[in-house]
Amino acid sequence: MKSLKDISSQVRILSQHGVSLTSVQIIGITADSRRAAEGMLFVAVKGTTVDGYDFIPTAIAQGAVAIVAERKIEVPDNVCLIIVDNAAAALGIMAHAFYDYPSTKLKLVGITGTNGKTTTATLCYHVMRDLGFNTGLISTVENKINEEVIPSTHTTPDPVQLNALLAKMVDAGCAYAFMEVSSHAAHQHRIAGLQFVGGVFTNITHDHLDYHKTFKDYIDAKKMFFDGLTSDAFALVNSDDRNGKIMLQNCKAKHATFSVLGTGDFTARIKENVISGLVLQLDGVEFHSLLLGEFNAWNILTVYAIFRLLGFEKQQVLTVLSAQKPVEGRFDVLYTGDRSITGVIDYAHTPDAVEKLLSTVRSMLKKDQHLLTVVGCGGDRDRGKRPVMAATAAKISDKTILTSDNPRSEEPDAIIKEMESGLNEETRKHSLSITDRKEAIRTAVMLAKKGDVICVVGKGHEKYQEIKGVKYPFDDKEVLRETFKTLAH
Repeated sequence: MKSLKDISSQVRILSQHGVSLTSVQIIGITADSRRAAEGMLFVAVKGTTVDGYDFIPTAIAQGAVAIVAERKIEVPDNVCLIIVDNAAAALGIMAHAFYDYPSTKLKLVGITGTNGKTTTATLCYHVMRDLGFNTGLISTVENKINEEVIPSTHTTPDPVQLNALLAKMVDAGCAYAFMEVSSHAAHQHRIAGLQFVGGVFTNITHDHLDYHKTFKDYIDAKKMFFDGLTSDAFALVNSDDRNGKIMLQNCKAKHATFSVLGTGDFTARIKENVISGLVLQLDGVEFHSLLLGEFNAWNILTVYAIFRLLGFEKQQVLTVLSAQKPVEGRFDVLYTGDRSITGVIDYAHTPDAVEKLLSTVRSMLKKDQHLLTVVGCGGDRDRGKRPVMAATAAKISDKTILTSDNPRSEEPDAIIKEMESGLNEETRKHSLSITDRKEAIRTAVMLAKKGDVICVVGKGHEKYQEIKGVKYPFDDKEVLRETFKTLAH
């Protein structure tokens, strides 16, 4: 149990009612009234669709002994009510305190940006593990405590789950942790209270405008993360993205930049980009990587810069980094049995990511080789990118198949219709629409000829397809692998 007075000591309290802070001990924290129980603190956070304030009576009925809210409500005499100006931020700060400030007991690096977060965080985790350190990972694909895998449900967990996870990392002896920080997490104060030793900005492109409404709001959400860094931390940004300098404005942390195209504190240049990997001139040294695609030059350089800023020696980092393999679902390559056709699975789900991926593949092909792309767009998400995604894929590919992604509550055919609106008269001639994703992948394989490359984009590592609120087992890589096997019969 923890003293309510102790865990609320860093929160700006506007007023307090009912039982005094000093007399309350709590056994846990929640912002979900369904999880409220005897002896718990309930924080009434206003979400995008529901307001936790409306569930305060339910939480009290289920045994909550303390409530945090942004406006007053009558509570029983044996309940403590705390009024704050921002319940979401208070939740993060109090969760951090409840779990004994875990982020201060390891070195936590946060990585934000539209593209590259997962690859960068995961590579950092593997490099640190290969260097011999106990390490934690919080990512879109999975959460890890050393070699223990904990399934991931969000890019950034809610504050209670997040701090509980960090506390487990501390208990497991983790010296470092690498964490994806989504724009939603920053905006919703899920990272409130955490202490980062470093913040990293990869890039920012058109995404999540269903949530942030404007591109400026999206940028501002990313910047919130950097505004919260202390003077003891580092702020590392991609200077090839003009928004990198925005992240550094009024940021108290030590500034550092990286660049593949221009100048920066850390630089790399692409010398060779082939299907077998990348060759870079990295910080003055020729560097060979098993990772494929020009965009991975930025990911590799980002990881290198992070480790140098953490104090590791140049050669030590380069040696371990050169042995790293692609992250699952990120330019993940497989072949037919005779290696005559290549398949690429990638999580690219924004116009920018799709363009980078397909342009990279296109640059690797010879004149007689063709690029076939299977692409869809998720439902209940930014509708504005649907025609752009289709137009981008069709412009670069020789054959494009528009299909279903995770339609969620929307009709798959309606999503595909919106994608089709981005095609012009010319690109329509070499595009197909096949709603069934498995059939779309199989069709791409049937159309492919020797030497061709099939890119299946949008879902990457995901092992499901969400339709009408139900998640059905579905794995792009497994479907492609099984279809490739049929060619051998």
